[in-house]
Amino acid sequence: MGKAQSKLTHDQLQELQRSTYFDKRELQQWYKDFLRDCPSGQLTKPEFQKIYKQFFPFGDPSSFSEYVFNVFDNDKSGFIDFKEFICALSITARGSVEEKLLWSFQLYDLNNDGKISYQEMLSIVEAIYKMVGSMMKLPEDEATPQKRVDKIFRAMDKDSDGELTLEEFKEGSKLDPTIISALNIYDGLV
Repeated sequence: MGKAQSKLTHDQLQELQRSTYFDKRELQQWYKDFLRDCPSGQLTKPEFQKIYKQFFPFGDPSSFSEYVFNVFDNDKSGFIDFKEFICALSITARGSVEEKLLWSFQLYDLNNDGKISYQEMLSIVEAIYKMVGSMMKLPEDEATPQKRVDKIFRAMDKDSDGELTLEEFKEGSKLDPTIISALNIYDGLV
């Protein structure tokens, strides 16, 4: 495996500037930091899970971080390279609501069939509840993952077919203030 190249080439920088919301200086700094943490230039699933554990020490983020890892790992190589990392970070931190909703849809669409089933949604919501542990006080109608998913499907599944299309997900999410605030949680942090 070895070490990755120490600096981004001019062409790599130009490509990343075109495909992200980061400028040249930011990209160079992110690359330097990425290589410091991942000298091989590849972030593995266990390393990614370790990072999540630092942010959620009172819960179990292993399942959720695995789902997020799978969305970051765009080429399904089993690791996240810098381009995958910075493109995902760009969307989650600085993307438009539309871009963030598409990214979120990909997170929930576990089998990549273009629809979110009740079970897929439940798997992600269960992982979120395990991750945040008992740190959040939830309303009674969201006290369990099943109640939260039932509530989401009642609001979003307009044709009542037990699946959410991208359009149903986007429209329903825009009407749910908790989803919109969750989409914007990283705004301004990077």
